[in-house]
Amino acid sequence: MDSDGAVQTPAGAPLLLDRPEPGIARITLCRPDRMNAADHALVTRLHAVLDEIDADLSIRVAILTGRGRAFCAGLNLTGYGDDELVAQQGALPRTMARQKEIASLVARVRGLRVPVIAAANGAVAGLGLSLLCAADVRYAVPEANLAVGYIRAGFSACDMGLSWMLPRIIGVARAQELMLTGRRFTPAEACEAGLLADVVPAEQLWDRALETARQIMRNAPISVEMTKEGLWKALENPSFEAAVEFENRQQVYTAMTEDRQEATAAFLEKRTPHYVRR
Repeated sequence: MDSDGAVQTPAGAPLLLDRPEPGIARITLCRPDRMNAADHALVTRLHAVLDEIDADLSIRVAILTGRGRAFCAGLNLTGYGDDELVAQQGALPRTMARQKEIASLVARVRGLRVPVIAAANGAVAGLGLSLLCAADVRYAVPEANLAVGYIRAGFSACDMGLSWMLPRIIGVARAQELMLTGRRFTPAEACEAGLLADVVPAEQLWDRALETARQIMRNAPISVEMTKEGLWKALENPSFEAAVEFENRQQVYTAMTEDRQEATAAFLEKRTPHYVRR
């Protein structure tokens, strides 16, 4: 194991899924020589890992991080690794299919059943920034410069959900400036803008993410899952009244669970609750 408890990565594996503690899944992007830039193998594997986490009800929180000096520097611009599919499907149909499979990955993180904590251990750009935005809690080290990335590579900056997420997280004016210039910005600036919950020294990053995961797990599982869903849905909801109606249904649902009764009893009795996700 590494010093932070991570299992050693099998040779050639694009990412690693492990469970450092019961209820916590850790996803580590493992292409440090490429700054964890995504290719077809990594994207395909990450889709499968997210499906696995969603289906396993014993998992309560997921932590997404990277190995080496980058969180994720975007797509691997020297080759995506799907040449065989291009030959089979044709350049244009495959390019569109590729775009959809990458963009749906960001939507998959955002829509995951459990909260996702992003622990950005280094550079964040392009797809990495979209993955960061799709997470529910976001930390980064001081050295982790961020950038939209897409526009500097000749593409539109409106990619992989960023044009929807970034303005809602940091505001339209800031998002416009960052997306149109593609300039790098610091974790301190990202924290001030509300993109990051905190900037954490590298040697403390894993412990901070782990402690936040533990704090989340002190709350009832269904209540946490519904809170995540409700928060993201509220961002899409144009009406206050409609948002309240959605909340009302969440409150009635959670009120009828066994875990709500356990949470109330544990609070009153000043003890640790024991949840059964029912």
